[in-house]
Amino acid sequence: MAKKPSKPLLHLVFGGEVADPQGLDFVTDPERLHMVGLYPNYAEALKAWKGASLATVDSASTKYVIVHLHRLLDLTTDGTEADDED
Repeated sequence: MAKKPSKPLLHLVFGGEVADPQGLDFVTDPERLHMVGLYPNYAEALKAWKGASLATVDSASTKYVIVHLHRLLDLTTDGTEADDED
């Protein structure tokens, strides 16, 4: 029997200037955040995150993050379960 394709686990990759490189307090105007893109799985999002992060490695105040949108959109969980390769 053919395996049913799994639904995409959406991930958003974006970045910008942060107040403290150890934190997530973005000081960049939201209109100036760099939206790298939406990805259907963690592996592709990680690849995009690495590329964007390495391109700005000389700027300690610039940070890129991966947001697990599929967790925010899943109303059956509280968003804390690890259901992909975090």
